Formats: sequence, structure tokens, C-alpha cells
Amino acid sequence: MHDIADLEGRGIPGVGIASTEFVQAAALQSKVLGIDPALVFVRHPIQDRTDDELRALADEALEQIIRSITAN
Repeated sequence: MHDIADLEGRGIPGVGIASTEFVQAAALQSKVLGIDPALVFVRHPIQDRTDDELRALADEALEQIIRSITAN
């Protein structure tokens, strides 16, 4: 969240990407930091996935990431 806040503060569009396990944590941290970042959540867990599984998660999220980063 701090990285996205820093990027946005410098006028650089950013999208936070995390697994669904962190939806509530991301909402809370965004509120505490006073930001409303673009966030994309992928299926949990990420750890211990194979390279092919990670590529599949990225492929599934790519369209939403592009929409989020180009929305503003």
C-alpha cells in the first residue's frame, strides 16, 4: 500500500495486486493511509504455486489490471 501511495503521490499510476486473503487488510490500510488505490485481487494462495499456475493467475488478472491502471 505504501508503494502505491508513493507512486500515486508522484503522479505515477499504480495498481496494488494481492491475493484474496488480503482484501480486508488492504481496505483497512488504504483507509489508514487516506488513499483509494486501484486494487486487483487474485485467487489465494500465491505461495508455492508453480510458474505455470502463477502465469495463469496473471493472465486471469491482466485485463482488470489494465482497466484499473488506465481508468484515471
